[in-house]
Amino acid sequence: MSEIEEAQPVAEAPAAQSLSPALVYGEAFTELPMDLYIPPDALEVFLEAFEGPLDLLLYLIRKQNIDILDIPVAEITRQYMAYVELMKNVRLELAAEYLVMAAMLAEIKSRMLLPRSIEAEVEEGDPRAELMRRLQEYERFKAAAEGIDELSRVGRDVVVPRLDAPQAKVRKLLPQVSLEELLMSMAEVMRRNDLFESHQVTREALSTRERMSEVLDRLKGGGFMPFVELFTAEEGKLGVVVTFMAILELVKESLIELVQNEPFAPIHVRARAE
Repeated sequence: MSEIEEAQPVAEAPAAQSLSPALVYGEAFTELPMDLYIPPDALEVFLEAFEGPLDLLLYLIRKQNIDILDIPVAEITRQYMAYVELMKNVRLELAAEYLVMAAMLAEIKSRMLLPRSIEAEVEEGDPRAELMRRLQEYERFKAAAEGIDELSRVGRDVVVPRLDAPQAKVRKLLPQVSLEELLMSMAEVMRRNDLFESHQVTREALSTRERMSEVLDRLKGGGFMPFVELFTAEEGKLGVVVTFMAILELVKESLIELVQNEPFAPIHVRARAE
Protein backbone atom coordinates (compact mmCIF):
# COMPACT_ATOMS: atom_id res chain seq x y z
CA MET A 1 0.00 0.00 0.00
CA SER A 2 2.88 2.37 0.80
CA GLU A 3 4.58 1.62 -2.52
CA ILE A 4 1.42 2.60 -4.41
CA GLU A 5 1.13 5.84 -2.43
CA GLU A 6 4.79 6.65 -3.10
CA ALA A 7 4.50 5.89 -6.82
CA GLN A 8 1.38 8.02 -7.29
CA PRO A 9 3.08 11.46 -6.99
CA VAL A 10 5.73 10.32 -9.46
CA ALA A 11 3.02 9.42 -12.02
CA GLU A 12 1.23 12.73 -11.56
CA ALA A 13 4.40 14.82 -11.75
CA PRO A 14 4.58 14.99 -15.58
CA ALA A 15 0.90 15.98 -15.77
CA ALA A 16 1.43 18.71 -13.19
CA GLN A 17 4.50 19.96 -15.00
CA SER A 18 2.62 20.12 -18.32
CA LEU A 19 -0.01 22.55 -16.94
CA SER A 20 0.98 26.15 -17.51
CA PRO A 21 0.01 28.70 -14.83
CA ALA A 22 -2.63 31.35 -15.53
CA LEU A 23 -1.36 34.81 -16.39
CA VAL A 24 -2.92 37.96 -14.91
CA TYR A 25 -1.50 41.21 -16.30
CA GLY A 26 1.43 39.21 -17.64
CA GLU A 27 2.33 37.63 -14.25
CA ALA A 28 1.87 33.99 -13.24
CA PHE A 29 -1.14 33.42 -11.00
CA THR A 30 -0.61 30.30 -8.81
CA GLU A 31 -2.31 31.15 -5.48
CA LEU A 32 -5.71 32.56 -4.59
CA PRO A 33 -5.56 36.08 -3.14
CA MET A 34 -6.36 36.41 0.55
CA ASP A 35 -8.99 39.14 -0.01
CA LEU A 36 -11.01 37.10 -2.55
CA TYR A 37 -14.63 36.77 -1.42
CA ILE A 38 -16.98 34.16 -2.95
CA PRO A 39 -20.63 34.40 -1.80
CA PRO A 40 -22.11 31.12 -0.63
CA ASP A 41 -24.90 31.32 -3.25
CA ALA A 42 -22.65 32.47 -6.08
CA LEU A 43 -23.19 29.25 -8.00
CA GLU A 44 -26.34 27.18 -7.87
CA VAL A 45 -26.88 24.22 -10.17
CA PHE A 46 -30.49 23.33 -10.88
CA LEU A 47 -30.42 20.01 -12.69
CA GLU A 48 -34.07 18.99 -12.84
CA ALA A 49 -36.13 20.83 -15.47
CA PHE A 50 -39.77 19.96 -16.05
CA GLU A 51 -42.13 20.98 -18.82
CA GLY A 52 -45.10 21.38 -16.52
CA PRO A 53 -46.85 20.11 -13.39
CA LEU A 54 -47.78 16.78 -14.98
CA ASP A 55 -44.15 16.22 -15.93
CA LEU A 56 -43.13 16.89 -12.33
CA LEU A 57 -45.74 14.50 -10.93
CA LEU A 58 -44.72 11.81 -13.39
CA TYR A 59 -41.08 12.27 -12.37
CA LEU A 60 -41.93 11.88 -8.68
CA ILE A 61 -44.01 8.75 -9.38
CA ARG A 62 -41.30 7.12 -11.49
CA LYS A 63 -38.60 8.03 -8.97
CA GLN A 64 -40.36 6.02 -6.24
CA ASN A 65 -41.71 3.25 -8.53
CA ILE A 66 -45.29 4.10 -7.64
CA ASP A 67 -48.20 2.67 -9.58
CA ILE A 68 -50.12 5.43 -11.33
CA LEU A 69 -53.39 3.66 -10.55
CA ASP A 70 -52.61 3.73 -6.79
CA ILE A 71 -50.99 7.11 -6.03
CA PRO A 72 -50.31 7.98 -2.39
CA VAL A 73 -51.65 11.51 -2.63
CA ALA A 74 -50.33 12.64 0.76
CA GLU A 75 -46.69 11.75 0.00
CA ILE A 76 -46.82 13.00 -3.56
CA THR A 77 -48.35 16.28 -2.41
CA ARG A 78 -45.59 16.74 0.16
CA GLN A 79 -42.85 16.15 -2.40
CA TYR A 80 -44.61 18.38 -4.94
CA MET A 81 -44.88 21.28 -2.52
CA ALA A 82 -41.21 20.81 -1.56
CA TYR A 83 -40.29 21.22 -5.19
CA VAL A 84 -42.48 24.35 -5.51
CA GLU A 85 -40.77 25.83 -2.46
CA LEU A 86 -37.40 25.00 -4.02
CA MET A 87 -38.40 26.89 -7.14
CA LYS A 88 -39.24 29.90 -5.01
CA ASN A 89 -35.91 29.72 -3.20
CA VAL A 90 -33.85 29.66 -6.39
CA ARG A 91 -35.93 32.59 -7.69
CA LEU A 92 -37.35 30.73 -10.67
CA GLU A 93 -40.50 32.11 -12.23
CA LEU A 94 -43.40 29.93 -11.13
CA ALA A 95 -46.02 29.26 -13.76
CA ALA A 96 -49.66 29.37 -12.74
CA GLU A 97 -50.04 25.73 -13.80
CA TYR A 98 -47.84 24.55 -10.91
CA LEU A 99 -49.95 26.41 -8.39
CA VAL A 100 -53.18 25.08 -9.95
CA MET A 101 -51.83 21.53 -9.67
CA ALA A 102 -50.85 22.17 -6.05
CA ALA A 103 -54.40 23.27 -5.29
CA MET A 104 -55.77 20.19 -7.08
CA LEU A 105 -53.53 17.88 -5.03
CA ALA A 106 -54.59 19.60 -1.82
CA GLU A 107 -58.25 19.16 -2.78
CA ILE A 108 -57.78 15.45 -3.57
CA LYS A 109 -55.89 14.97 -0.30
CA SER A 110 -58.63 16.66 1.71
CA ARG A 111 -61.37 14.64 -0.01
CA MET A 112 -59.55 11.40 0.74
CA LEU A 113 -58.98 12.34 4.40
CA LEU A 114 -62.58 13.32 5.08
CA PRO A 115 -64.89 10.44 6.05
CA ARG A 116 -67.52 9.62 3.46
CA SER A 117 -70.46 7.31 3.42
CA ILE A 118 -70.62 4.28 1.20
CA GLU A 119 -73.27 5.88 -1.00
CA ALA A 120 -71.12 9.02 -1.46
CA GLU A 121 -68.09 6.92 -2.40
CA VAL A 122 -70.11 5.07 -5.03
CA GLU A 123 -71.51 8.29 -6.51
CA GLU A 124 -68.34 10.38 -6.46
CA GLY A 125 -65.87 7.59 -7.18
CA ASP A 126 -62.15 7.82 -6.59
CA PRO A 127 -61.02 11.50 -6.27
CA ARG A 128 -57.74 10.49 -7.93
CA ALA A 129 -59.45 9.19 -11.11
CA GLU A 130 -59.16 12.44 -13.12
CA LEU A 131 -55.54 12.95 -12.05
CA MET A 132 -54.65 9.35 -12.96
CA ARG A 133 -56.30 9.71 -16.38
CA ARG A 134 -54.34 12.89 -17.14
CA LEU A 135 -51.08 11.29 -15.96
CA GLN A 136 -51.60 8.20 -18.14
CA GLU A 137 -52.41 10.33 -21.17
CA TYR A 138 -49.38 12.55 -20.56
CA GLU A 139 -47.15 9.48 -20.11
CA ARG A 140 -48.25 8.10 -23.49
CA PHE A 141 -47.53 11.39 -25.28
CA LYS A 142 -44.18 11.76 -23.54
CA ALA A 143 -43.15 8.22 -24.50
CA ALA A 144 -44.12 8.95 -28.11
CA ALA A 145 -42.08 12.16 -28.06
CA GLU A 146 -39.05 10.35 -26.65
CA GLY A 147 -39.38 7.69 -29.37
CA ILE A 148 -39.50 10.37 -32.05
CA ASP A 149 -36.47 12.09 -30.52
CA GLU A 150 -34.47 8.86 -30.75
CA LEU A 151 -34.99 8.70 -34.52
CA SER A 152 -32.09 9.69 -36.69
CA ARG A 153 -32.10 13.39 -37.42
CA VAL A 154 -30.49 15.15 -40.32
CA GLY A 155 -27.74 17.41 -39.06
CA ARG A 156 -27.43 15.57 -35.74
CA ASP A 157 -27.12 11.86 -36.55
CA VAL A 158 -27.15 11.85 -40.33
CA VAL A 159 -24.96 13.98 -42.52
CA VAL A 160 -26.17 14.40 -46.08
CA PRO A 161 -23.20 14.45 -48.44
CA ARG A 162 -23.06 17.38 -50.79
CA LEU A 163 -21.10 17.56 -53.96
CA ASP A 164 -21.03 20.65 -56.09
CA ALA A 165 -21.81 19.97 -59.71
CA PRO A 166 -18.98 20.66 -62.10
CA GLN A 167 -19.27 23.73 -64.23
CA ALA A 168 -20.76 22.66 -67.50
CA LYS A 169 -19.58 24.42 -70.62
CA VAL A 170 -22.51 25.07 -72.88
CA ARG A 171 -21.70 24.71 -76.54
CA LYS A 172 -23.93 26.72 -78.79
CA LEU A 173 -24.86 24.79 -81.90
CA LEU A 174 -25.23 26.87 -85.04
CA PRO A 175 -28.37 26.17 -87.09
CA GLN A 176 -28.10 24.50 -90.46
CA VAL A 177 -29.57 26.94 -93.00
CA SER A 178 -30.06 26.06 -96.64
CA LEU A 179 -29.74 28.47 -99.54
CA GLU A 180 -33.46 28.23 -100.26
CA GLU A 181 -34.36 29.29 -96.71
CA LEU A 182 -31.90 32.17 -96.91
CA LEU A 183 -33.48 33.44 -100.15
CA MET A 184 -36.97 33.15 -98.69
CA SER A 185 -35.90 35.15 -95.62
CA MET A 186 -34.36 37.82 -97.83
CA ALA A 187 -37.56 38.06 -99.87
CA GLU A 188 -39.60 38.43 -96.68
CA VAL A 189 -37.33 41.25 -95.50
CA MET A 190 -37.70 43.05 -98.82
CA ARG A 191 -41.49 42.65 -98.69
CA ARG A 192 -41.66 44.13 -95.21
CA ASN A 193 -39.39 46.97 -96.33
CA ASP A 194 -41.86 47.87 -99.09
CA LEU A 195 -44.65 48.08 -96.54
CA PHE A 196 -42.78 50.71 -94.55
CA GLU A 197 -41.45 52.68 -97.51
CA SER A 198 -41.91 56.42 -97.06
CA HIS A 199 -42.46 59.06 -99.75
CA GLN A 200 -41.41 62.62 -99.25
CA VAL A 201 -43.56 65.13 -101.10
CA THR A 202 -41.79 68.42 -101.73
CA ARG A 203 -43.04 71.60 -103.30
CA GLU A 204 -42.22 72.04 -106.95
CA ALA A 205 -39.50 74.52 -107.70
CA LEU A 206 -41.36 75.54 -110.89
CA SER A 207 -45.09 76.27 -110.84
CA THR A 208 -47.30 75.62 -113.85
CA ARG A 209 -49.46 78.66 -113.07
CA GLU A 210 -46.45 80.94 -112.84
CA ARG A 211 -45.11 79.60 -116.13
CA MET A 212 -48.49 80.27 -117.81
CA SER A 213 -48.26 83.89 -116.70
CA GLU A 214 -44.71 84.14 -118.02
CA VAL A 215 -45.74 82.75 -121.43
CA LEU A 216 -48.63 85.24 -121.70
CA ASP A 217 -46.28 88.10 -120.82
CA ARG A 218 -43.90 87.10 -123.61
CA LEU A 219 -46.79 86.94 -126.11
CA LYS A 220 -48.29 90.34 -125.24
CA GLY A 221 -47.13 91.93 -128.48
CA GLY A 222 -49.62 89.91 -130.49
CA GLY A 223 -47.05 88.55 -132.89
CA PHE A 224 -45.98 85.00 -133.54
CA MET A 225 -43.14 83.48 -131.54
CA PRO A 226 -41.40 80.22 -132.36
CA PHE A 227 -42.50 77.42 -130.12
CA VAL A 228 -38.94 76.40 -129.26
CA GLU A 229 -38.08 79.88 -127.93
CA LEU A 230 -40.47 79.43 -125.03
CA PHE A 231 -38.18 76.71 -123.56
CA THR A 232 -34.94 77.39 -121.67
CA ALA A 233 -32.21 74.78 -121.78
CA GLU A 234 -30.77 75.84 -118.40
CA GLU A 235 -33.90 74.67 -116.57
CA GLY A 236 -33.41 71.11 -117.70
CA LYS A 237 -36.10 68.50 -118.08
CA LEU A 238 -38.21 69.94 -115.28
CA GLY A 239 -38.35 73.32 -116.99
CA VAL A 240 -39.29 71.75 -120.35
CA VAL A 241 -42.11 69.72 -118.79
CA VAL A 242 -43.49 72.69 -116.82
CA THR A 243 -43.38 74.97 -119.87
CA PHE A 244 -45.04 72.36 -122.06
CA MET A 245 -47.83 71.83 -119.51
CA ALA A 246 -48.30 75.60 -119.21
CA ILE A 247 -48.68 75.90 -123.02
CA LEU A 248 -51.22 73.04 -123.07
CA GLU A 249 -53.24 74.71 -120.30
CA LEU A 250 -53.23 78.02 -122.20
CA VAL A 251 -54.40 76.28 -125.39
CA LYS A 252 -57.10 74.53 -123.41
CA GLU A 253 -58.32 77.81 -121.99
CA SER A 254 -58.15 79.40 -125.53
CA LEU A 255 -55.66 82.04 -124.42
CA ILE A 256 -53.09 81.19 -127.09
CA GLU A 257 -53.09 79.45 -130.43
CA LEU A 258 -50.55 77.25 -132.22
CA VAL A 259 -49.92 77.61 -135.94
CA GLN A 260 -48.05 75.23 -138.32
CA ASN A 261 -48.02 75.90 -142.08
CA GLU A 262 -47.20 72.36 -143.15
CA PRO A 263 -46.30 68.99 -141.63
CA PHE A 264 -43.00 68.98 -139.79
CA ALA A 265 -42.74 72.74 -140.22
CA PRO A 266 -41.78 74.96 -137.26
CA ILE A 267 -44.61 75.69 -134.80
CA HIS A 268 -45.40 79.25 -133.87
CA VAL A 269 -47.35 80.55 -130.93
CA ARG A 270 -49.27 83.76 -130.45
CA ALA A 271 -51.80 85.18 -128.05
CA ARG A 272 -55.44 85.13 -129.11
CA ALA A 273 -57.06 88.46 -129.69
CA GLU A 274 -59.72 89.34 -127.18
